[in-house]
Amino acid sequence: MQRSPLLKLYTQGSPLRPRFKNTIRSFWSRSTSKWASIGDLRPILRISEEVQDALETNKPIVALESTIYTHGALGDLNLEDIVRQHGGVPAVCGILAGEPTVGLSPGEIDRMVHESAQKVSRRDIATLVGLAANGRKLHGGTTIAGTMILARLAGIRVFGTGGLGGVHRGGENSLDISADLSELGRTRMAVVASGCKGFLDIPRTLEYLETQGVTVSTFSQGRDHKDVAFPAFWAQDSDVKSPSVVESEEEAASIILAQEKFGIESGMVFANPIPREFSIPKAEMNDIIERAVSEAATLQAAQGNENTPFILKRVRELSQDRSVLANTALVQSNVKFATKISVALSRLISSGQLDAGKLSRRWLKTSRRSTHPCQPNRSSLLHKKGPSSRADILVAGSVAIDLACDYHGENRVFGETPRLHTSNPGSILQSIGGVGRNVALAAHRASTGTVRLCSMVGNDHAGAIIMKSLQSTGMDTSAVRQLDQGAHHPSSRTAQYVAINSSDKNLILAIADMKIFQDHHFPNEWNSIVTTARPKWLAVDACWNAAGIRHWIKAAKTSGAKVAFEPVSQAKSMDLFSSQELDSPLHVFPSPSVDLATPNQLELEAMYDAANANGYFNDPRWSAVAKGLDMHVVSKSLAEDMLPKTLDPDALQKAIHLLPYIPTVITKLGAKGVVLLKLMPKNDPRLENRASQPFIIKNVTGNESETGGIYARFFPSAEETERVVSVNGVGDTFLGVILAGLANGKCVEELIDVGQKGAVMSLMSVESVSPEVCRLRDELSTAAA
Repeated sequence: MQRSPLLKLYTQGSPLRPRFKNTIRSFWSRSTSKWASIGDLRPILRISEEVQDALETNKPIVALESTIYTHGALGDLNLEDIVRQHGGVPAVCGILAGEPTVGLSPGEIDRMVHESAQKVSRRDIATLVGLAANGRKLHGGTTIAGTMILARLAGIRVFGTGGLGGVHRGGENSLDISADLSELGRTRMAVVASGCKGFLDIPRTLEYLETQGVTVSTFSQGRDHKDVAFPAFWAQDSDVKSPSVVESEEEAASIILAQEKFGIESGMVFANPIPREFSIPKAEMNDIIERAVSEAATLQAAQGNENTPFILKRVRELSQDRSVLANTALVQSNVKFATKISVALSRLISSGQLDAGKLSRRWLKTSRRSTHPCQPNRSSLLHKKGPSSRADILVAGSVAIDLACDYHGENRVFGETPRLHTSNPGSILQSIGGVGRNVALAAHRASTGTVRLCSMVGNDHAGAIIMKSLQSTGMDTSAVRQLDQGAHHPSSRTAQYVAINSSDKNLILAIADMKIFQDHHFPNEWNSIVTTARPKWLAVDACWNAAGIRHWIKAAKTSGAKVAFEPVSQAKSMDLFSSQELDSPLHVFPSPSVDLATPNQLELEAMYDAANANGYFNDPRWSAVAKGLDMHVVSKSLAEDMLPKTLDPDALQKAIHLLPYIPTVITKLGAKGVVLLKLMPKNDPRLENRASQPFIIKNVTGNESETGGIYARFFPSAEETERVVSVNGVGDTFLGVILAGLANGKCVEELIDVGQKGAVMSLMSVESVSPEVCRLRDELSTAAA
């Protein structure tokens, strides 16, 4: 008899490698018999699209238990919103109609609540799945233990909850010990909780956790370590000293990472005391607990698994609902801290402290000796996307080996430039760069959504280095094509870029070998990438040839995406406005082909010169928009009143001429700041908004044009810094951060300062995109819409 897939997994110890799409197919096949054999079962975990994307792109994820909704008494808690507000992706775990699910939707949770979900721990999961295979499709709200199992199978590391179960009073005789404790001893998961329920035997609970090999640490919250006690749920402190203490979410993240590197399979408890303002005094709470426990001991109905619900109900009644308020506050606080830990952990991984290749090998080895033999290979989830997965942002652009050559200067004069025709002293730093890669990495680090890089490398040593580097950051590499050299791809070597910088790190000149992007064109493949991803934004850099740029733009517009153009350089920026004989013409406002561009002043002028030379300003469609705007009057008004000493009048006029084709132009002025020019439709509410009035020149013609006016604003540099480490990637970081905010539904004018903060982070980093950019996620998610 052929062994079933499930039996093979257990006998061979091979981890499951589920291929997730939007939902997972049914996990069993019907047999002719009434009873399904083990060979008919397909052990499948359904993971929501949002959680799947987060797993694949190293986004912070927080597991949440469904019993908090199905069996809790805390009202309309929305813990998912707390996770999102602090930069994470929520993953509510449960069993929906017999299907183990990670990432339950609000509608699915409501269904479970209203259709009487059972409480599900470790012992119950297989029961509900097996019954479903025979037609009894029951719902299950997972407890802490059940949630840990499902979350671990999905590859999630952090779980936020209320309070742990533990050893009940008298447990040395009754053996009434929560399954949470033994699960922590066998399942690697970081659980953030406010200790264990206050009516439990806390000393014996901690002893049991120690026996199980579980790390237990309490957040110090500014207290001296010797004064930190393990929390007692409704009260901040018990009378039992905490086994260990952590100062911050960064410390907790480092502990989780170390546990993972060692392959230690036991769990971790990070105890987060209830916020002081919601804490119930210990003495008062002890009196309430003693009475509730005493009553439970005398009632036969309050034995077994009914014990805890009975005690909780009596505590609520005796405290006059104060325990509910406290419980709600501590759960919310724990979920917030769990999200912060997950964000810190994601940042650690993105910074390269966890090598993706080593993780893959280690995960495979440890999963084979794990309690859960069907643990998926998280490394494969991180870096391999199925052909049907979506993305919020696509970046079509270059990735290259960068060499930054910094001149040291013979006379040690700040700003000194190298001497020509001779050797110069300096330092050379090799890194992974490319405008497209930098923009994508910045967006990836700043975003809570999914970012995908579309690029090409050669099948050579440099290409292998680039692929490994991209994967180590958690970036999605499914749309990075590797080309073999040969008759079909003769110029397929990986791109390289060499920058020569002055002694103050400013660029003197650069040489870019981007032939791979100029010579190779895969329109059908590009169409498929864009159509599948259905992004909100596509950013295209000018590394491609003119036809390639137009094709990416056309593919984006066909899919309903907005387009951002990064000019790259003076020479390359001109390709956007090359010959109008290309297959895809550039359309104008109010339905432009390109929605946004981020040139510096030299690139801006080069784009204008190309458009002028190739007749774009003679196009009747451009003329119709220009006439409605009366550009001469607008240019004069802006030069005199709104943007003095930022853009010179000639450059300003050129920028205004480009607006019909690119209605949002952000001109970068280096250390001075940026100038934003934005063409506004006539129904734009900001035309009448008092706060926006200082920045708006309204349509002065009064005709029936679709143009309502121009939003023009100078943004000085958001932060000053004298510590310049590298200028490479600064402008790319700026665009990537802005794209992350735009994809999150924000307005461009509220994102400029955040983008400049990101640029300064990269300016002070040895990396072209600073890992610190992750810290901007909160600002991008909380900025006013």
